[in-house]
Amino acid sequence: MDSHTVNHTADPGTTPQAAPVAGRLKPNALGVLGILFFVLSAQAPLTGVAGAVPIAIALGNGPGAPAAYAAAGLVILLFSVGFVAMGRHVVDVGAFYTYIGKGLGRTAGTGSAAVALFAYCTIQAAMYGLYGVIVSGLVAQHTGLDAPWWVWTLVTMAIVQVLGSSGIEIGAKVLAVFVLAEFSILLVFALVTFVKGGGPEGLGFARTFSPEAALQGAPGVAVMFAVASMFGFEATAIYGEEAREPRRTVPRATYLSVAVVTVFFAFTSWMLVSSYGASKAAAAAGKALESGDSTSFVFAPIAAQFGPWVNDVLAVLLATSLFAGILAFHNSASRYLYSLGREGLLPSGLCATNRHHSPWAAGGAQTALSVLLVVPFALAGADPVLTLFSWFSGVAVLGMMLLYFLTSVSVIVFFRRERLDTRPWNTLIAPALGALGIAGAIWLILANFATLIGGDTGTAVRLALTVPAVLALGIVAARSLRGRADRAAR
Repeated sequence: MDSHTVNHTADPGTTPQAAPVAGRLKPNALGVLGILFFVLSAQAPLTGVAGAVPIAIALGNGPGAPAAYAAAGLVILLFSVGFVAMGRHVVDVGAFYTYIGKGLGRTAGTGSAAVALFAYCTIQAAMYGLYGVIVSGLVAQHTGLDAPWWVWTLVTMAIVQVLGSSGIEIGAKVLAVFVLAEFSILLVFALVTFVKGGGPEGLGFARTFSPEAALQGAPGVAVMFAVASMFGFEATAIYGEEAREPRRTVPRATYLSVAVVTVFFAFTSWMLVSSYGASKAAAAAGKALESGDSTSFVFAPIAAQFGPWVNDVLAVLLATSLFAGILAFHNSASRYLYSLGREGLLPSGLCATNRHHSPWAAGGAQTALSVLLVVPFALAGADPVLTLFSWFSGVAVLGMMLLYFLTSVSVIVFFRRERLDTRPWNTLIAPALGALGIAGAIWLILANFATLIGGDTGTAVRLALTVPAVLALGIVAARSLRGRADRAAR
């Protein structure tokens, strides 16, 4: 570690106890591609395309929705410049909260840690809800066994816990198989459609990417869903301690993941619009939403291209897409818990690692949190898609966007104070532009939050307020810990 790299252990005198001795995460375990697969699985490409693209087209700006994905990717790319610059000097599995703490102070960092943990656990719980429904339907269809959705969810929680404790390389290999499968079928469809010259109205580039097309209808709604689809790319920094040559691997993985995700979503959604025709895509997406099965908007043209057998394969790949995302968020959340335990902000027992150098104790705690989030919906008999999936997806995206904004501001403050990197573009201009773009995205999310969660205004307001409430609780906890540390030092 060179003189510019900030140590990941707790600063003396800021916690009520010395930083506990932690088991080490496995160094040199992941390369660029390994980290990339964790990022791509967290974004669950098939789930993002089949779930978000029809809504962005039907309720957003119609055939201009692919332009919204390109715009969202540009904002995330600007954010990534400062994010990567900070990552060259701060290597810690806590990522966001560590970055925010270094620039805006430990109190703000601890508050953001609560938000990060909340966001990762709620998005994973949301995916468990949709996953349980899909798997329940598949099992009933192919075996006749009709079990409630929560049965398969609980079984999967146990499987995820085992995989998460079996070593980071095992998780990366499992995710690689699932991600390649879902990525391949969507990409092959998009490429074949492109080579054939598009659908009945051609490729329709101008009717999708021109300024007029991008700004028609409700572009804010499309941008909101586009940003939500890119949730998870920040995981590149979380695996810094387990990466080979993190100061090179993490920046490369970050830029590569942003580029791949942006191009993938923009290109695939464009080819979906083209397959229907720009003048008919919005109506087709609206019809799919009205039917209660938005995935038909995506599955139908792929089946038309390759044959009806694709419908069965896509249904299975949708389940594996969600499973991959669940496993990726389990790893991210467990490493946050591990880091918080290591810094004395949570019980030191969370630092325990097993012979695979995996944070098994933190993973167990994360699984327990998943149970606590999911079981109440099962006991209440609530619809897991309309409540668990929709509600928690919305609050998770809002929480993560808040962290993006705070990180951008922290990058600017950190480098203005420390002068470790004086490049204006990397440490001031790009982070400032990214912060402005993210602030705009937060405004769009709040303005359309009821649409995002698929609920009424009252529910939307209550759910949106949970994010600042969690941030406030984290700040109060930080101040309480600091007060106890000061009293113990006297």
